[in-house]
Amino acid sequence: MARGITPVFTYGTKDAAISGQALEADPFLKVGFTQGFKGDIETQLVGSYNLPNVLAAVAVGTYFNVPADNIRKALQDYTPSNSRSQLMQKGSNKIILDAYNANPSSMKLAIENFARTEGNNKILVLGAMAELGLESLREHQGIVDEIGKYSWKEVILVGGDFMKLSHSYRQFNKAAEAGEALQKTEHSFLLIKGSRSTGMEAVLNYL
Repeated sequence: MARGITPVFTYGTKDAAISGQALEADPFLKVGFTQGFKGDIETQLVGSYNLPNVLAAVAVGTYFNVPADNIRKALQDYTPSNSRSQLMQKGSNKIILDAYNANPSSMKLAIENFARTEGNNKILVLGAMAELGLESLREHQGIVDEIGKYSWKEVILVGGDFMKLSHSYRQFNKAAEAGEALQKTEHSFLLIKGSRSTGMEAVLNYL
């Protein structure tokens, strides 16, 4: 789609004007750069799946000649809000709230990252993904398969095409129902994620 548009300024994990890798993400993402930017950036973003966002931001800043120190400071000082990869504490529970949006790739990466993150009594609370068309059932099955690769204290699936699949996990039609089921949860680490339409942040009202 970009053919014929000039100039083109690229970012990515290799062979780009701005190239970088996730050095760690337990839970916060630290990015190291191999091309176009010097030094590391330690963010307050949860998960390695935020790497493309950081690379894009550095690329835009670099292209418009923002000083490198200003780029670094802006990204290191940014604290996510509005259900975007927020790390929070409620009572004895630690929570990653990533309920602004969800698609198959971001959901799988979030599950994988959460599985690798240090912590005990991990609970997955996942809302259905919207707007996937004819591929929706297959993509939701793919998420169920991904969940099964790891060990969890508990898994709760909410709404949409999760309800049409055969699996052994607890399921509810609405986020509030999942919240009610979790209201006595203590000393656990939860990932709450789903498409905007599922309103997964409602779970927080019960924790």
